[in-house]
Amino acid sequence: MEKSAIIKADGIEKVYGTGRNALRVLKGVSLSIGEGEIVSIMGPSGAGKSTLLNVMGCLDGFQSGSLSVLGRELSGLSVEDLSMFRNRHIGFVFQLHNLLPDFTALENVMMPMLIRRDRRQAARAAAISVIERFGMEDRLDHRPGELSGGECQRIAVARAIVGRPDIILADEPTGSLDSENSRVLMNTLFELGRENGATIVVVTHDAGIASITGRTITIVDGSITETQ
Repeated sequence: MEKSAIIKADGIEKVYGTGRNALRVLKGVSLSIGEGEIVSIMGPSGAGKSTLLNVMGCLDGFQSGSLSVLGRELSGLSVEDLSMFRNRHIGFVFQLHNLLPDFTALENVMMPMLIRRDRRQAARAAAISVIERFGMEDRLDHRPGELSGGECQRIAVARAIVGRPDIILADEPTGSLDSENSRVLMNTLFELGRENGATIVVVTHDAGIASITGRTITIVDGSITETQ
């Protein structure tokens, strides 16, 4: 590749269950994603898109193959080391926002920086700055139950990007949003990602979103069938 590989998977096999109940979800998946790339992953439901994203993000293990992220082979790391690696280097956006209901929007966005023990003042300033980029500065003290679905998802994206992670992984981030909210959300995510030099991988069913990424990887029945 012209750019150094930030994520490199080679022959990843992922199986759920054993014996007759075994379900082979990823079938020898190999891919390479370069520094600063914005990549979409598409395919039919059940093709293995979310599983692949979870493997790349160290949220899920795999049975065979190899995975390196930021030049580090991850298969030998302990659960604690993987957790620390994720917190420092990877931001996640999920289809359901997964915000903490008892915390305000500001506190939710601050959380990744507080977990890695950044200074509270620095975390607060960074969180406010990112929230303002989403035009939600008047929602800082609102809890998730007081926000619309689109607002919650914007806060979830702000939380993923606030710590300036090297990699942002988004799993169907606009699946529950209308077209206008989807456009605003993704444009802001890509804009902030480019500013921070982040590598972004988005699982999506939306061809419109895929069309504004730099490359699309198609996965069908657990195997990559096309990259363009």
